[in-house]
Amino acid sequence: MSNFIPKERLSAYQRWELNSLDESEPEPVGLPPEPTVPLPTAEEVENIQRQAHQEGYAAGYQEGKERVDSELARLMQLASTLEGALSRFDEDLMQSLLTLSLDVAKQMIREALRVRPELALPAVREAVNSLPQASQHPHIKLHPDDAALVRSLMADELSHFQWKLIEDSRIERGGCRVETANSEVDATMGNRWERVLAALGREGAWLE
Repeated sequence: MSNFIPKERLSAYQRWELNSLDESEPEPVGLPPEPTVPLPTAEEVENIQRQAHQEGYAAGYQEGKERVDSELARLMQLASTLEGALSRFDEDLMQSLLTLSLDVAKQMIREALRVRPELALPAVREAVNSLPQASQHPHIKLHPDDAALVRSLMADELSHFQWKLIEDSRIERGGCRVETANSEVDATMGNRWERVLAALGREGAWLE
């Protein structure tokens, strides 16, 4: 069976033509136009960057200032602590040096009295002279070795002032105790040493 369609039969239909492909599609009806977003100008962009820089600088400055203040406070606290520690160290060092000096002085005095026992004589004269003028016939208590030395070196004074020597082994060499009916002078080494320590704000015994 033939597929050929006679031309007369096509008259009832609209014939397809090639130019129908070039026709544009109609625009949709009822849809709003798309909004347009305005772009910032170069000046606006520059202003935004400048403002951001200023805000960032201000924030960074404040944060840096707070950090510096915190570090300064910490350093001041450390300096105060160090100053206190140095003050205590200086005080401890001074006290240690004073203690050492006193120990050395004590040993030197003892050695000097051992080598030169006549150094005890000024202590005897000073003790007797410190008595009131009305005091008569003092008794001088001395270590036996010092008593023998005073008898030999101060014989004239003993006779003239009528000093009486009393030997007492409890009194250490270099010191003495002078007594009268109304007064007493303690010039022992222990008492004289304690007076020296008291003047320095210290306490201690000669025989330590």
